[in-house]
Amino acid sequence: MPRNDHERWQIDLEEYIRQGEPEQSEKSTAWKTAIGLQDVDGLKTSEYLLETAKEHIEGRIDIKTAQKRIQSYYEQRQSRTEIEEGTKEADVVSARIAELLGERTFQFSPAEWKTIHKRLFKDIFPHAGEYRTYNITKSEWVLNGETVLYASADSIRDTLDYDFGQEKQFSYEGLSDGDTVKHIAKFTSGIWQIHPFCEGNTRSTAVFIIKYLKTFGFSVNNEIFAENSWYFRNSLARANYNDLGKGISATTIYLERFFENLLMGYQNELKNRFIHVNYREQSAIQSAIGDGSKCNNCTLEELAILKELLKNPSITQKELAGIIGKSERTIKTRTVEMQEKGLIRRENGKRNGRWEVLVNI
Repeated sequence: MPRNDHERWQIDLEEYIRQGEPEQSEKSTAWKTAIGLQDVDGLKTSEYLLETAKEHIEGRIDIKTAQKRIQSYYEQRQSRTEIEEGTKEADVVSARIAELLGERTFQFSPAEWKTIHKRLFKDIFPHAGEYRTYNITKSEWVLNGETVLYASADSIRDTLDYDFGQEKQFSYEGLSDGDTVKHIAKFTSGIWQIHPFCEGNTRSTAVFIIKYLKTFGFSVNNEIFAENSWYFRNSLARANYNDLGKGISATTIYLERFFENLLMGYQNELKNRFIHVNYREQSAIQSAIGDGSKCNNCTLEELAILKELLKNPSITQKELAGIIGKSERTIKTRTVEMQEKGLIRRENGKRNGRWEVLVNI
């Protein structure tokens, strides 16, 4: 049995993706993405929303009817707790995201982003579709409670015009996959840092970027957004945060890994703890001894694996098993455990990836 409602909707919708008609699969992916994106603000959808989504996927109702049902469901409720209000926002916005992702329309402009925000959050936020008129800060878990420095309210329009103007002039022609991903990550993190709206910036950014990437003909794997929306937000924060006094520099590497999975089919491990500003410090505390030069908690088997990975970061698990004299299954288990312990990290997926050793031996 699924452990919670969140897992249950994933299993239910994945069934449509695997077995449904093409139209059902497309609708199901849109709904899965829409529901998953609520995680960026810690919101969860209701059982009623899932049942309504199923009816839409199966073609029994259209998307407008689905939205009306959800609206009516909450209008009829007499007592509302704070949790229910959060659920209402998640349900209403999920249905609107599903509609937007199903539309084959797009115009690359700040006005389009503004319109997306208005359509998502109308009657949810009082200033939906309007630029904020005051400066903001937000405490971020990934930054140890610190905030990204967002654009000044006075500069929002000019900064948006500049960033969008630069992107319009940029040509992706002839770029390698790696350079394409780097540029997309840079553009996405740049417009997110502007944070033009009072609330709902990450969800509206995600919808805008998904629709933008589709104009290039990319086969966008929306499930990456559905399953890793909080990672997406955290990687955006890390891409826009510096604290040089603590040795922390803004980096798009985590966002690049996300987009590699999204666009190129890579299988980078997207773990939020890897992004945390204290991650390397925590790894050192947990995995190293004394002067931090050697791995104290490593077993002999782990040390043997680490040595081979240092010699050849591109080594396969099969090759590793042959050298160390263990079964391939054992090596797979050990490398997963070692990643969880913060000893190693896999970059660029299974096929073309490389191993990075995070401790000295």
